[in-house]
Amino acid sequence: MKYIYSIVTLSLAILLSGGVKAQTDPVIQKIIEIGQTDNQTMQHLDVLSNRIGGRLIGSSNYESAVIWAAQQFKIWGMEVILHETGVMPIGFNRGPWFGRLLDENGTILHFATPSYTVGTKGPQRGHVLIEPKTKRELERMKGKLKGAWVLVSGKSSGWPIDYSETGNARRDSIIALNTEIENKNDEIRRENWMNRKSGVQKELLPMNEEPGLFYKQMVDAGVLGIIQSSPVPITALYDRKNIDKMTWDNLPKIPDIKLDEHQYKVIEQMVKERRYFQLEFDIRNNFRPGPIPYHTVIGVIKGTEFPDEYVIMGGHLDAFDVATGSVDNGSGVAPAMEAARLIMKAGGKPKRTILVCLWSGEEFGLLGSTAWVQSNTDKVERISAMFNRDGGPTVPTSITVPEAMLSDFESICKPISAINPNFPFKVNKATPRPKPKSPGGTDTAPFIVQGIPTFQFGTEDINGYDFSYGEIWHTERDTYDKCPAEYSNHTSIVTAIVIYGVANLDHLLSRNGLFTPDEPEKTKDNGKKGKKK
Repeated sequence: MKYIYSIVTLSLAILLSGGVKAQTDPVIQKIIEIGQTDNQTMQHLDVLSNRIGGRLIGSSNYESAVIWAAQQFKIWGMEVILHETGVMPIGFNRGPWFGRLLDENGTILHFATPSYTVGTKGPQRGHVLIEPKTKRELERMKGKLKGAWVLVSGKSSGWPIDYSETGNARRDSIIALNTEIENKNDEIRRENWMNRKSGVQKELLPMNEEPGLFYKQMVDAGVLGIIQSSPVPITALYDRKNIDKMTWDNLPKIPDIKLDEHQYKVIEQMVKERRYFQLEFDIRNNFRPGPIPYHTVIGVIKGTEFPDEYVIMGGHLDAFDVATGSVDNGSGVAPAMEAARLIMKAGGKPKRTILVCLWSGEEFGLLGSTAWVQSNTDKVERISAMFNRDGGPTVPTSITVPEAMLSDFESICKPISAINPNFPFKVNKATPRPKPKSPGGTDTAPFIVQGIPTFQFGTEDINGYDFSYGEIWHTERDTYDKCPAEYSNHTSIVTAIVIYGVANLDHLLSRNGLFTPDEPEKTKDNGKKGKKK
């Protein structure tokens, strides 16, 4: 009897194991086979990066990416939803840009401009000045401002000079302070002159620095544009202070150039030496009349048993346009798309619905993911998990999950380490964390705030490509060659296995232990609930 009881117990345990079936499903083996022999991740990335290019919302490139991704999902047999996130009041397309120092060598200038800033009116040549810091300096040089390129202070972080109403008010207060400092310096100079024979000399007080301190006055005087020093690689972001108020009639008036800090230093010294020379720029930034709606692309693989329960995967489709958006975030979008293709090609019929979400407007503040969560609050309790990739093109080697999910993920992920011995994979146990009260910096954030389990694979640069996300993030170096094919291809296979496995469980993932219990609010008497005296 004891022997029979053991057999029955073992059989029952196998039948009750939710994750085992998913990983003995022949679909998983087919996914691995296709992923190893006909992986198309790099083809998707090539289209996104090299045929389409940088993909800001409001640009023609972004609209092309939406159309192309939706077409691919349909070709693979998936349903497609275009979720309208919002409307840009104005659009922007970046064209080529050129610049040179007109000296005997014809030095080519290395620079970029933030998105949603204006270009030149064809090739424009002009002399170079250093911006004034006081009204007196402005008055002294106002006759030379017309037709000049003006060097402004500070180090660029990628944002354009703030010419908003708030920025102008801040400048006015700094101009007033600098006037006071200038008057004090006049007194110091007089004292130093009187004491010149004693050898006692006071140092002049430094002026307050503010890039483009007399921005409006310089624009009115007819400067060609402003130039700011930029660390290399050059970062170029967008005009976040004014974009919501932009119309066809109030576009920025002059180019905002972020110049290689090494070239800036040379040019600045030439100006200080009062040498005459010219710079030439040809910057083809173009605007599009709005309003321009923008969309998140959602590919749907309908669930067979629990169609109203969901597993979400994806990355953000939009990308800054100073490069090609390969790493940020083609390296997230391309594997997600290929994972969907692998599941469909392998004949996958998941129990619950898989949503492949290519989010819009992440770079402008998680706009797409936030809008989707806000318009789908009825689905929150039925989302088993949300998977996001937005950390670069390194290869997945782990996933960290709460203890209540460990057995599910250990079963789901079991086939992964056998795919490529160079890329082992581990399932780690997470410790509960406080539930965030406000969104963070990636598209997982709007989901976490709602208590939905969110995951990003732990990744490594196993083959030693010396990858540095900080070097590439939002810079001119975000290009196709930074994404190793073996990492990207393996990512799509891992993603397909895990997503399909979670979608095929006979239960939603447990949320037990996902977050630490909410701490009770402390009272003024350090948490002691007012005992009566």
